[in-house]
Amino acid sequence: MSIAPFVLLLALGLSACQSVPDNSPSPAAAASAWSDGWQPFDLPGKQPTRYTFESNQGQWVVHAQADASAGMLRRQLRIEPDQLGSVSFSWKVAALVPGGDVRDSDVEDAPVRLLLAFDGDHARLSQRTRMMFDLMHGLTGEMPPYATLMYVWDAQAPVDSLVVNRRSDRVRKIVVESGARHIGQWRSYRRDIAADYRRAFGAEPGALISVALMTDTDNTRTRANAWYGEPRLLPKAQP
Repeated sequence: MSIAPFVLLLALGLSACQSVPDNSPSPAAAASAWSDGWQPFDLPGKQPTRYTFESNQGQWVVHAQADASAGMLRRQLRIEPDQLGSVSFSWKVAALVPGGDVRDSDVEDAPVRLLLAFDGDHARLSQRTRMMFDLMHGLTGEMPPYATLMYVWDAQAPVDSLVVNRRSDRVRKIVVESGARHIGQWRSYRRDIAADYRRAFGAEPGALISVALMTDTDNTRTRANAWYGEPRLLPKAQP
């Protein structure tokens, strides 16, 4: 994913989206399995990853096809911090990205990612980051999200690794799957959003403002095929 982190942050926060691909199922069929609001978002200057709905064993899933490309399928929302619970998600990959390593900004492609974008107090950001955010705001009329937390499947980094993006510390990643052992298998996860945010950023999270899926191979110039179940946001456990 050799894209400027601020472009990625901006993309997660933007309100304008492109339409669902022509070969997606009917709105009624998609709505039977996926909640409304999921839309592809192409990253500036990048060949877009293709996202299409498919039926898999009676369930609708999203098939991501990357060919030296990068792009997201995103859903905007707003969940206040005191309502944040956990997120459950599932995915399957056909193969790892050759040469990909999320710890190396030059080859940080990944076959699957789940991205959570958060609101926050921009006054707490560094002067450099605020200047970049202000520039993006001036150019687009949209302010990038305060922070982005990613869950990724990497070829090399150990499970539970925490990776801070070298180009922007507002993007941080947690490796939830590593290596080739489970290629071709559906893998499912459940994560405590606030706990992971605290671990990644050392602070309490702001409101969750978007959820996105991302398969990218733009840096390694390779191909990837992956499948996603719809992420589910589960309510905060009551005392």
